[in-house]
Amino acid sequence: MVEEQPMVKKIEITCRDFEVEAELLEREHPKTCGAIWTALPFEATLEIWKEEVYFEIPVKIPPENPTPKTTAGDVSYWPEGSGFCIFFGKSQPISAVNTFARIASGVEKFRNTKTGDRIKVRRA
Repeated sequence: MVEEQPMVKKIEITCRDFEVEAELLEREHPKTCGAIWTALPFEATLEIWKEEVYFEIPVKIPPENPTPKTTAGDVSYWPEGSGFCIFFGKSQPISAVNTFARIASGVEKFRNTKTGDRIKVRRA
């Protein structure tokens, strides 16, 4: 008998003329993933900080296994500012974040974004 793997939840992030998919890290951050999943979809105007795209979302979550370190492709929630953060380079968060999802490919496309661009996030 084959054991069924639980279905991995994914989100789609659309910005400018591209779309990327991120896989939720529910095992590491179940509360963060659940709160964001419930709040989807949302749309915002993005800001750029170093090599990070971020915007405020209508979610309030306390730190959950927070980390001060990220890598390109990490999608994180910043508890201090209700921020949805996409890290596309080597820059690090200003303070600890809940890294709740991972973009496997296409994260480099965020290098072409600029403050004021519209971004949409929805369930995949």
